[in-house]
Amino acid sequence: MKLSLVKKQEQVNRMKKEILAGLDLGTTKVCAVIAEKIPEKNKIDILGFGVAPSEGLHKGLVANIGKTAEAIKAAMSQASNRAGIEIKTLNVGVAGEHITSIRHRNYVTINREEKEITKEDLDRLEADVRTIRIPSDRQILHIIPEEFSVDHQGGIENPIGMSGSRLEASSHVVLASIAAIENIKKSVERAGYQVQDYILQPIASSASVLDESEKDLGVALLDIGGGTTDIAIYHKKSIKHTRVIGVAGNQVTNDIRESLGVITEEAERLKREYGYATEAAIIKDEDILIRGVGARGNTKIPISLLTQIISLRMRELFTLVDNEIRAAGFKSKIKAGIVLTGGGSLLRGCTELAEEVFGLPTRIGVPQDLGEGLSNEIESPEFATVAGLIKGIPGGKSSEYQILIRKNLKKSDNKFKQLFKKVQEFFNEL
Repeated sequence: MKLSLVKKQEQVNRMKKEILAGLDLGTTKVCAVIAEKIPEKNKIDILGFGVAPSEGLHKGLVANIGKTAEAIKAAMSQASNRAGIEIKTLNVGVAGEHITSIRHRNYVTINREEKEITKEDLDRLEADVRTIRIPSDRQILHIIPEEFSVDHQGGIENPIGMSGSRLEASSHVVLASIAAIENIKKSVERAGYQVQDYILQPIASSASVLDESEKDLGVALLDIGGGTTDIAIYHKKSIKHTRVIGVAGNQVTNDIRESLGVITEEAERLKREYGYATEAAIIKDEDILIRGVGARGNTKIPISLLTQIISLRMRELFTLVDNEIRAAGFKSKIKAGIVLTGGGSLLRGCTELAEEVFGLPTRIGVPQDLGEGLSNEIESPEFATVAGLIKGIPGGKSSEYQILIRKNLKKSDNKFKQLFKKVQEFFNEL
């Protein structure tokens, strides 16, 4: 009896604290994490963790709402059971080739007598950005300020408290497909949860694996998942460019499957157990057993042959990313080099091949600043996104807001039309 009361009290105390949940909807797996934020230690304690196979997603997009909902249920159930706490709202990661980004510059005037810039002025800046014209099938996912200027004085990180008449900002605006976001929302709600925030996956991964010094010096993050590779470029502490490419680990697996004539599960096993991204990284080139299909018996091939298959696709991926970095104009600005994360980065020889293709220093990114609890279970590159999601990146929760803005704009347009009609009728009567 006493033990039961103690447990109940523990749950009440826990509920008083800041509890966060993150949901990473990947092409190959769905990951769920429940964590407690500890601001005084700048740490996050992992209370619960769950993983379920993902069958309802394709390249970051929901392809089957029912299957996606079941995977969410399974992953969240594991996490909740281990945490001993029920969660209803989630930070959800968003990816897919529908993601695009633009840079936008705008300003507001400070008309108050004291001319001191407040949070209200920053809110006005953001509200103004949300009214920009974008394609009708898109919505704003994030508005991330790159830098501010006050009365034409640039390079300001935080203008609150400063004095001036004109506040200007350059912002990185991330756009997403309305349909894609809506399908994620439906999947989460069908599983019995609510979306607290939508967060772009490479931004979430960046929050968990990048150092502030790297962001300042200039760095490119590559999150290599199953269906997509997510890119985030930082320079002078601000995000400058984001992009999602539809080439990732599943393409490597498919190449092995088709080249060797094996089933997908066998191709994945060969990749994980014996795969290298480059032949230069092979420690010992020995023969490995390949399990045959049907009447076809088992065969043996050297590791170097398997590596050749893998290397072609990985080199293509890194070349695509390198071209993207060059086209964005940041090749000379990423002095800190490349950080690889995601499950695809676990392929041996990845850093060596990346350094060869990019001509830049490369490291593997592992989630940082994790506290106690079950933190050791997600201290791996493949959980970089979900580790970042529980940190609660600002700038999400914008899909409903953007739709609301659009509705209000339509109402305003209608009112203007009505007014114009009345004016016309007035003059016609004269």
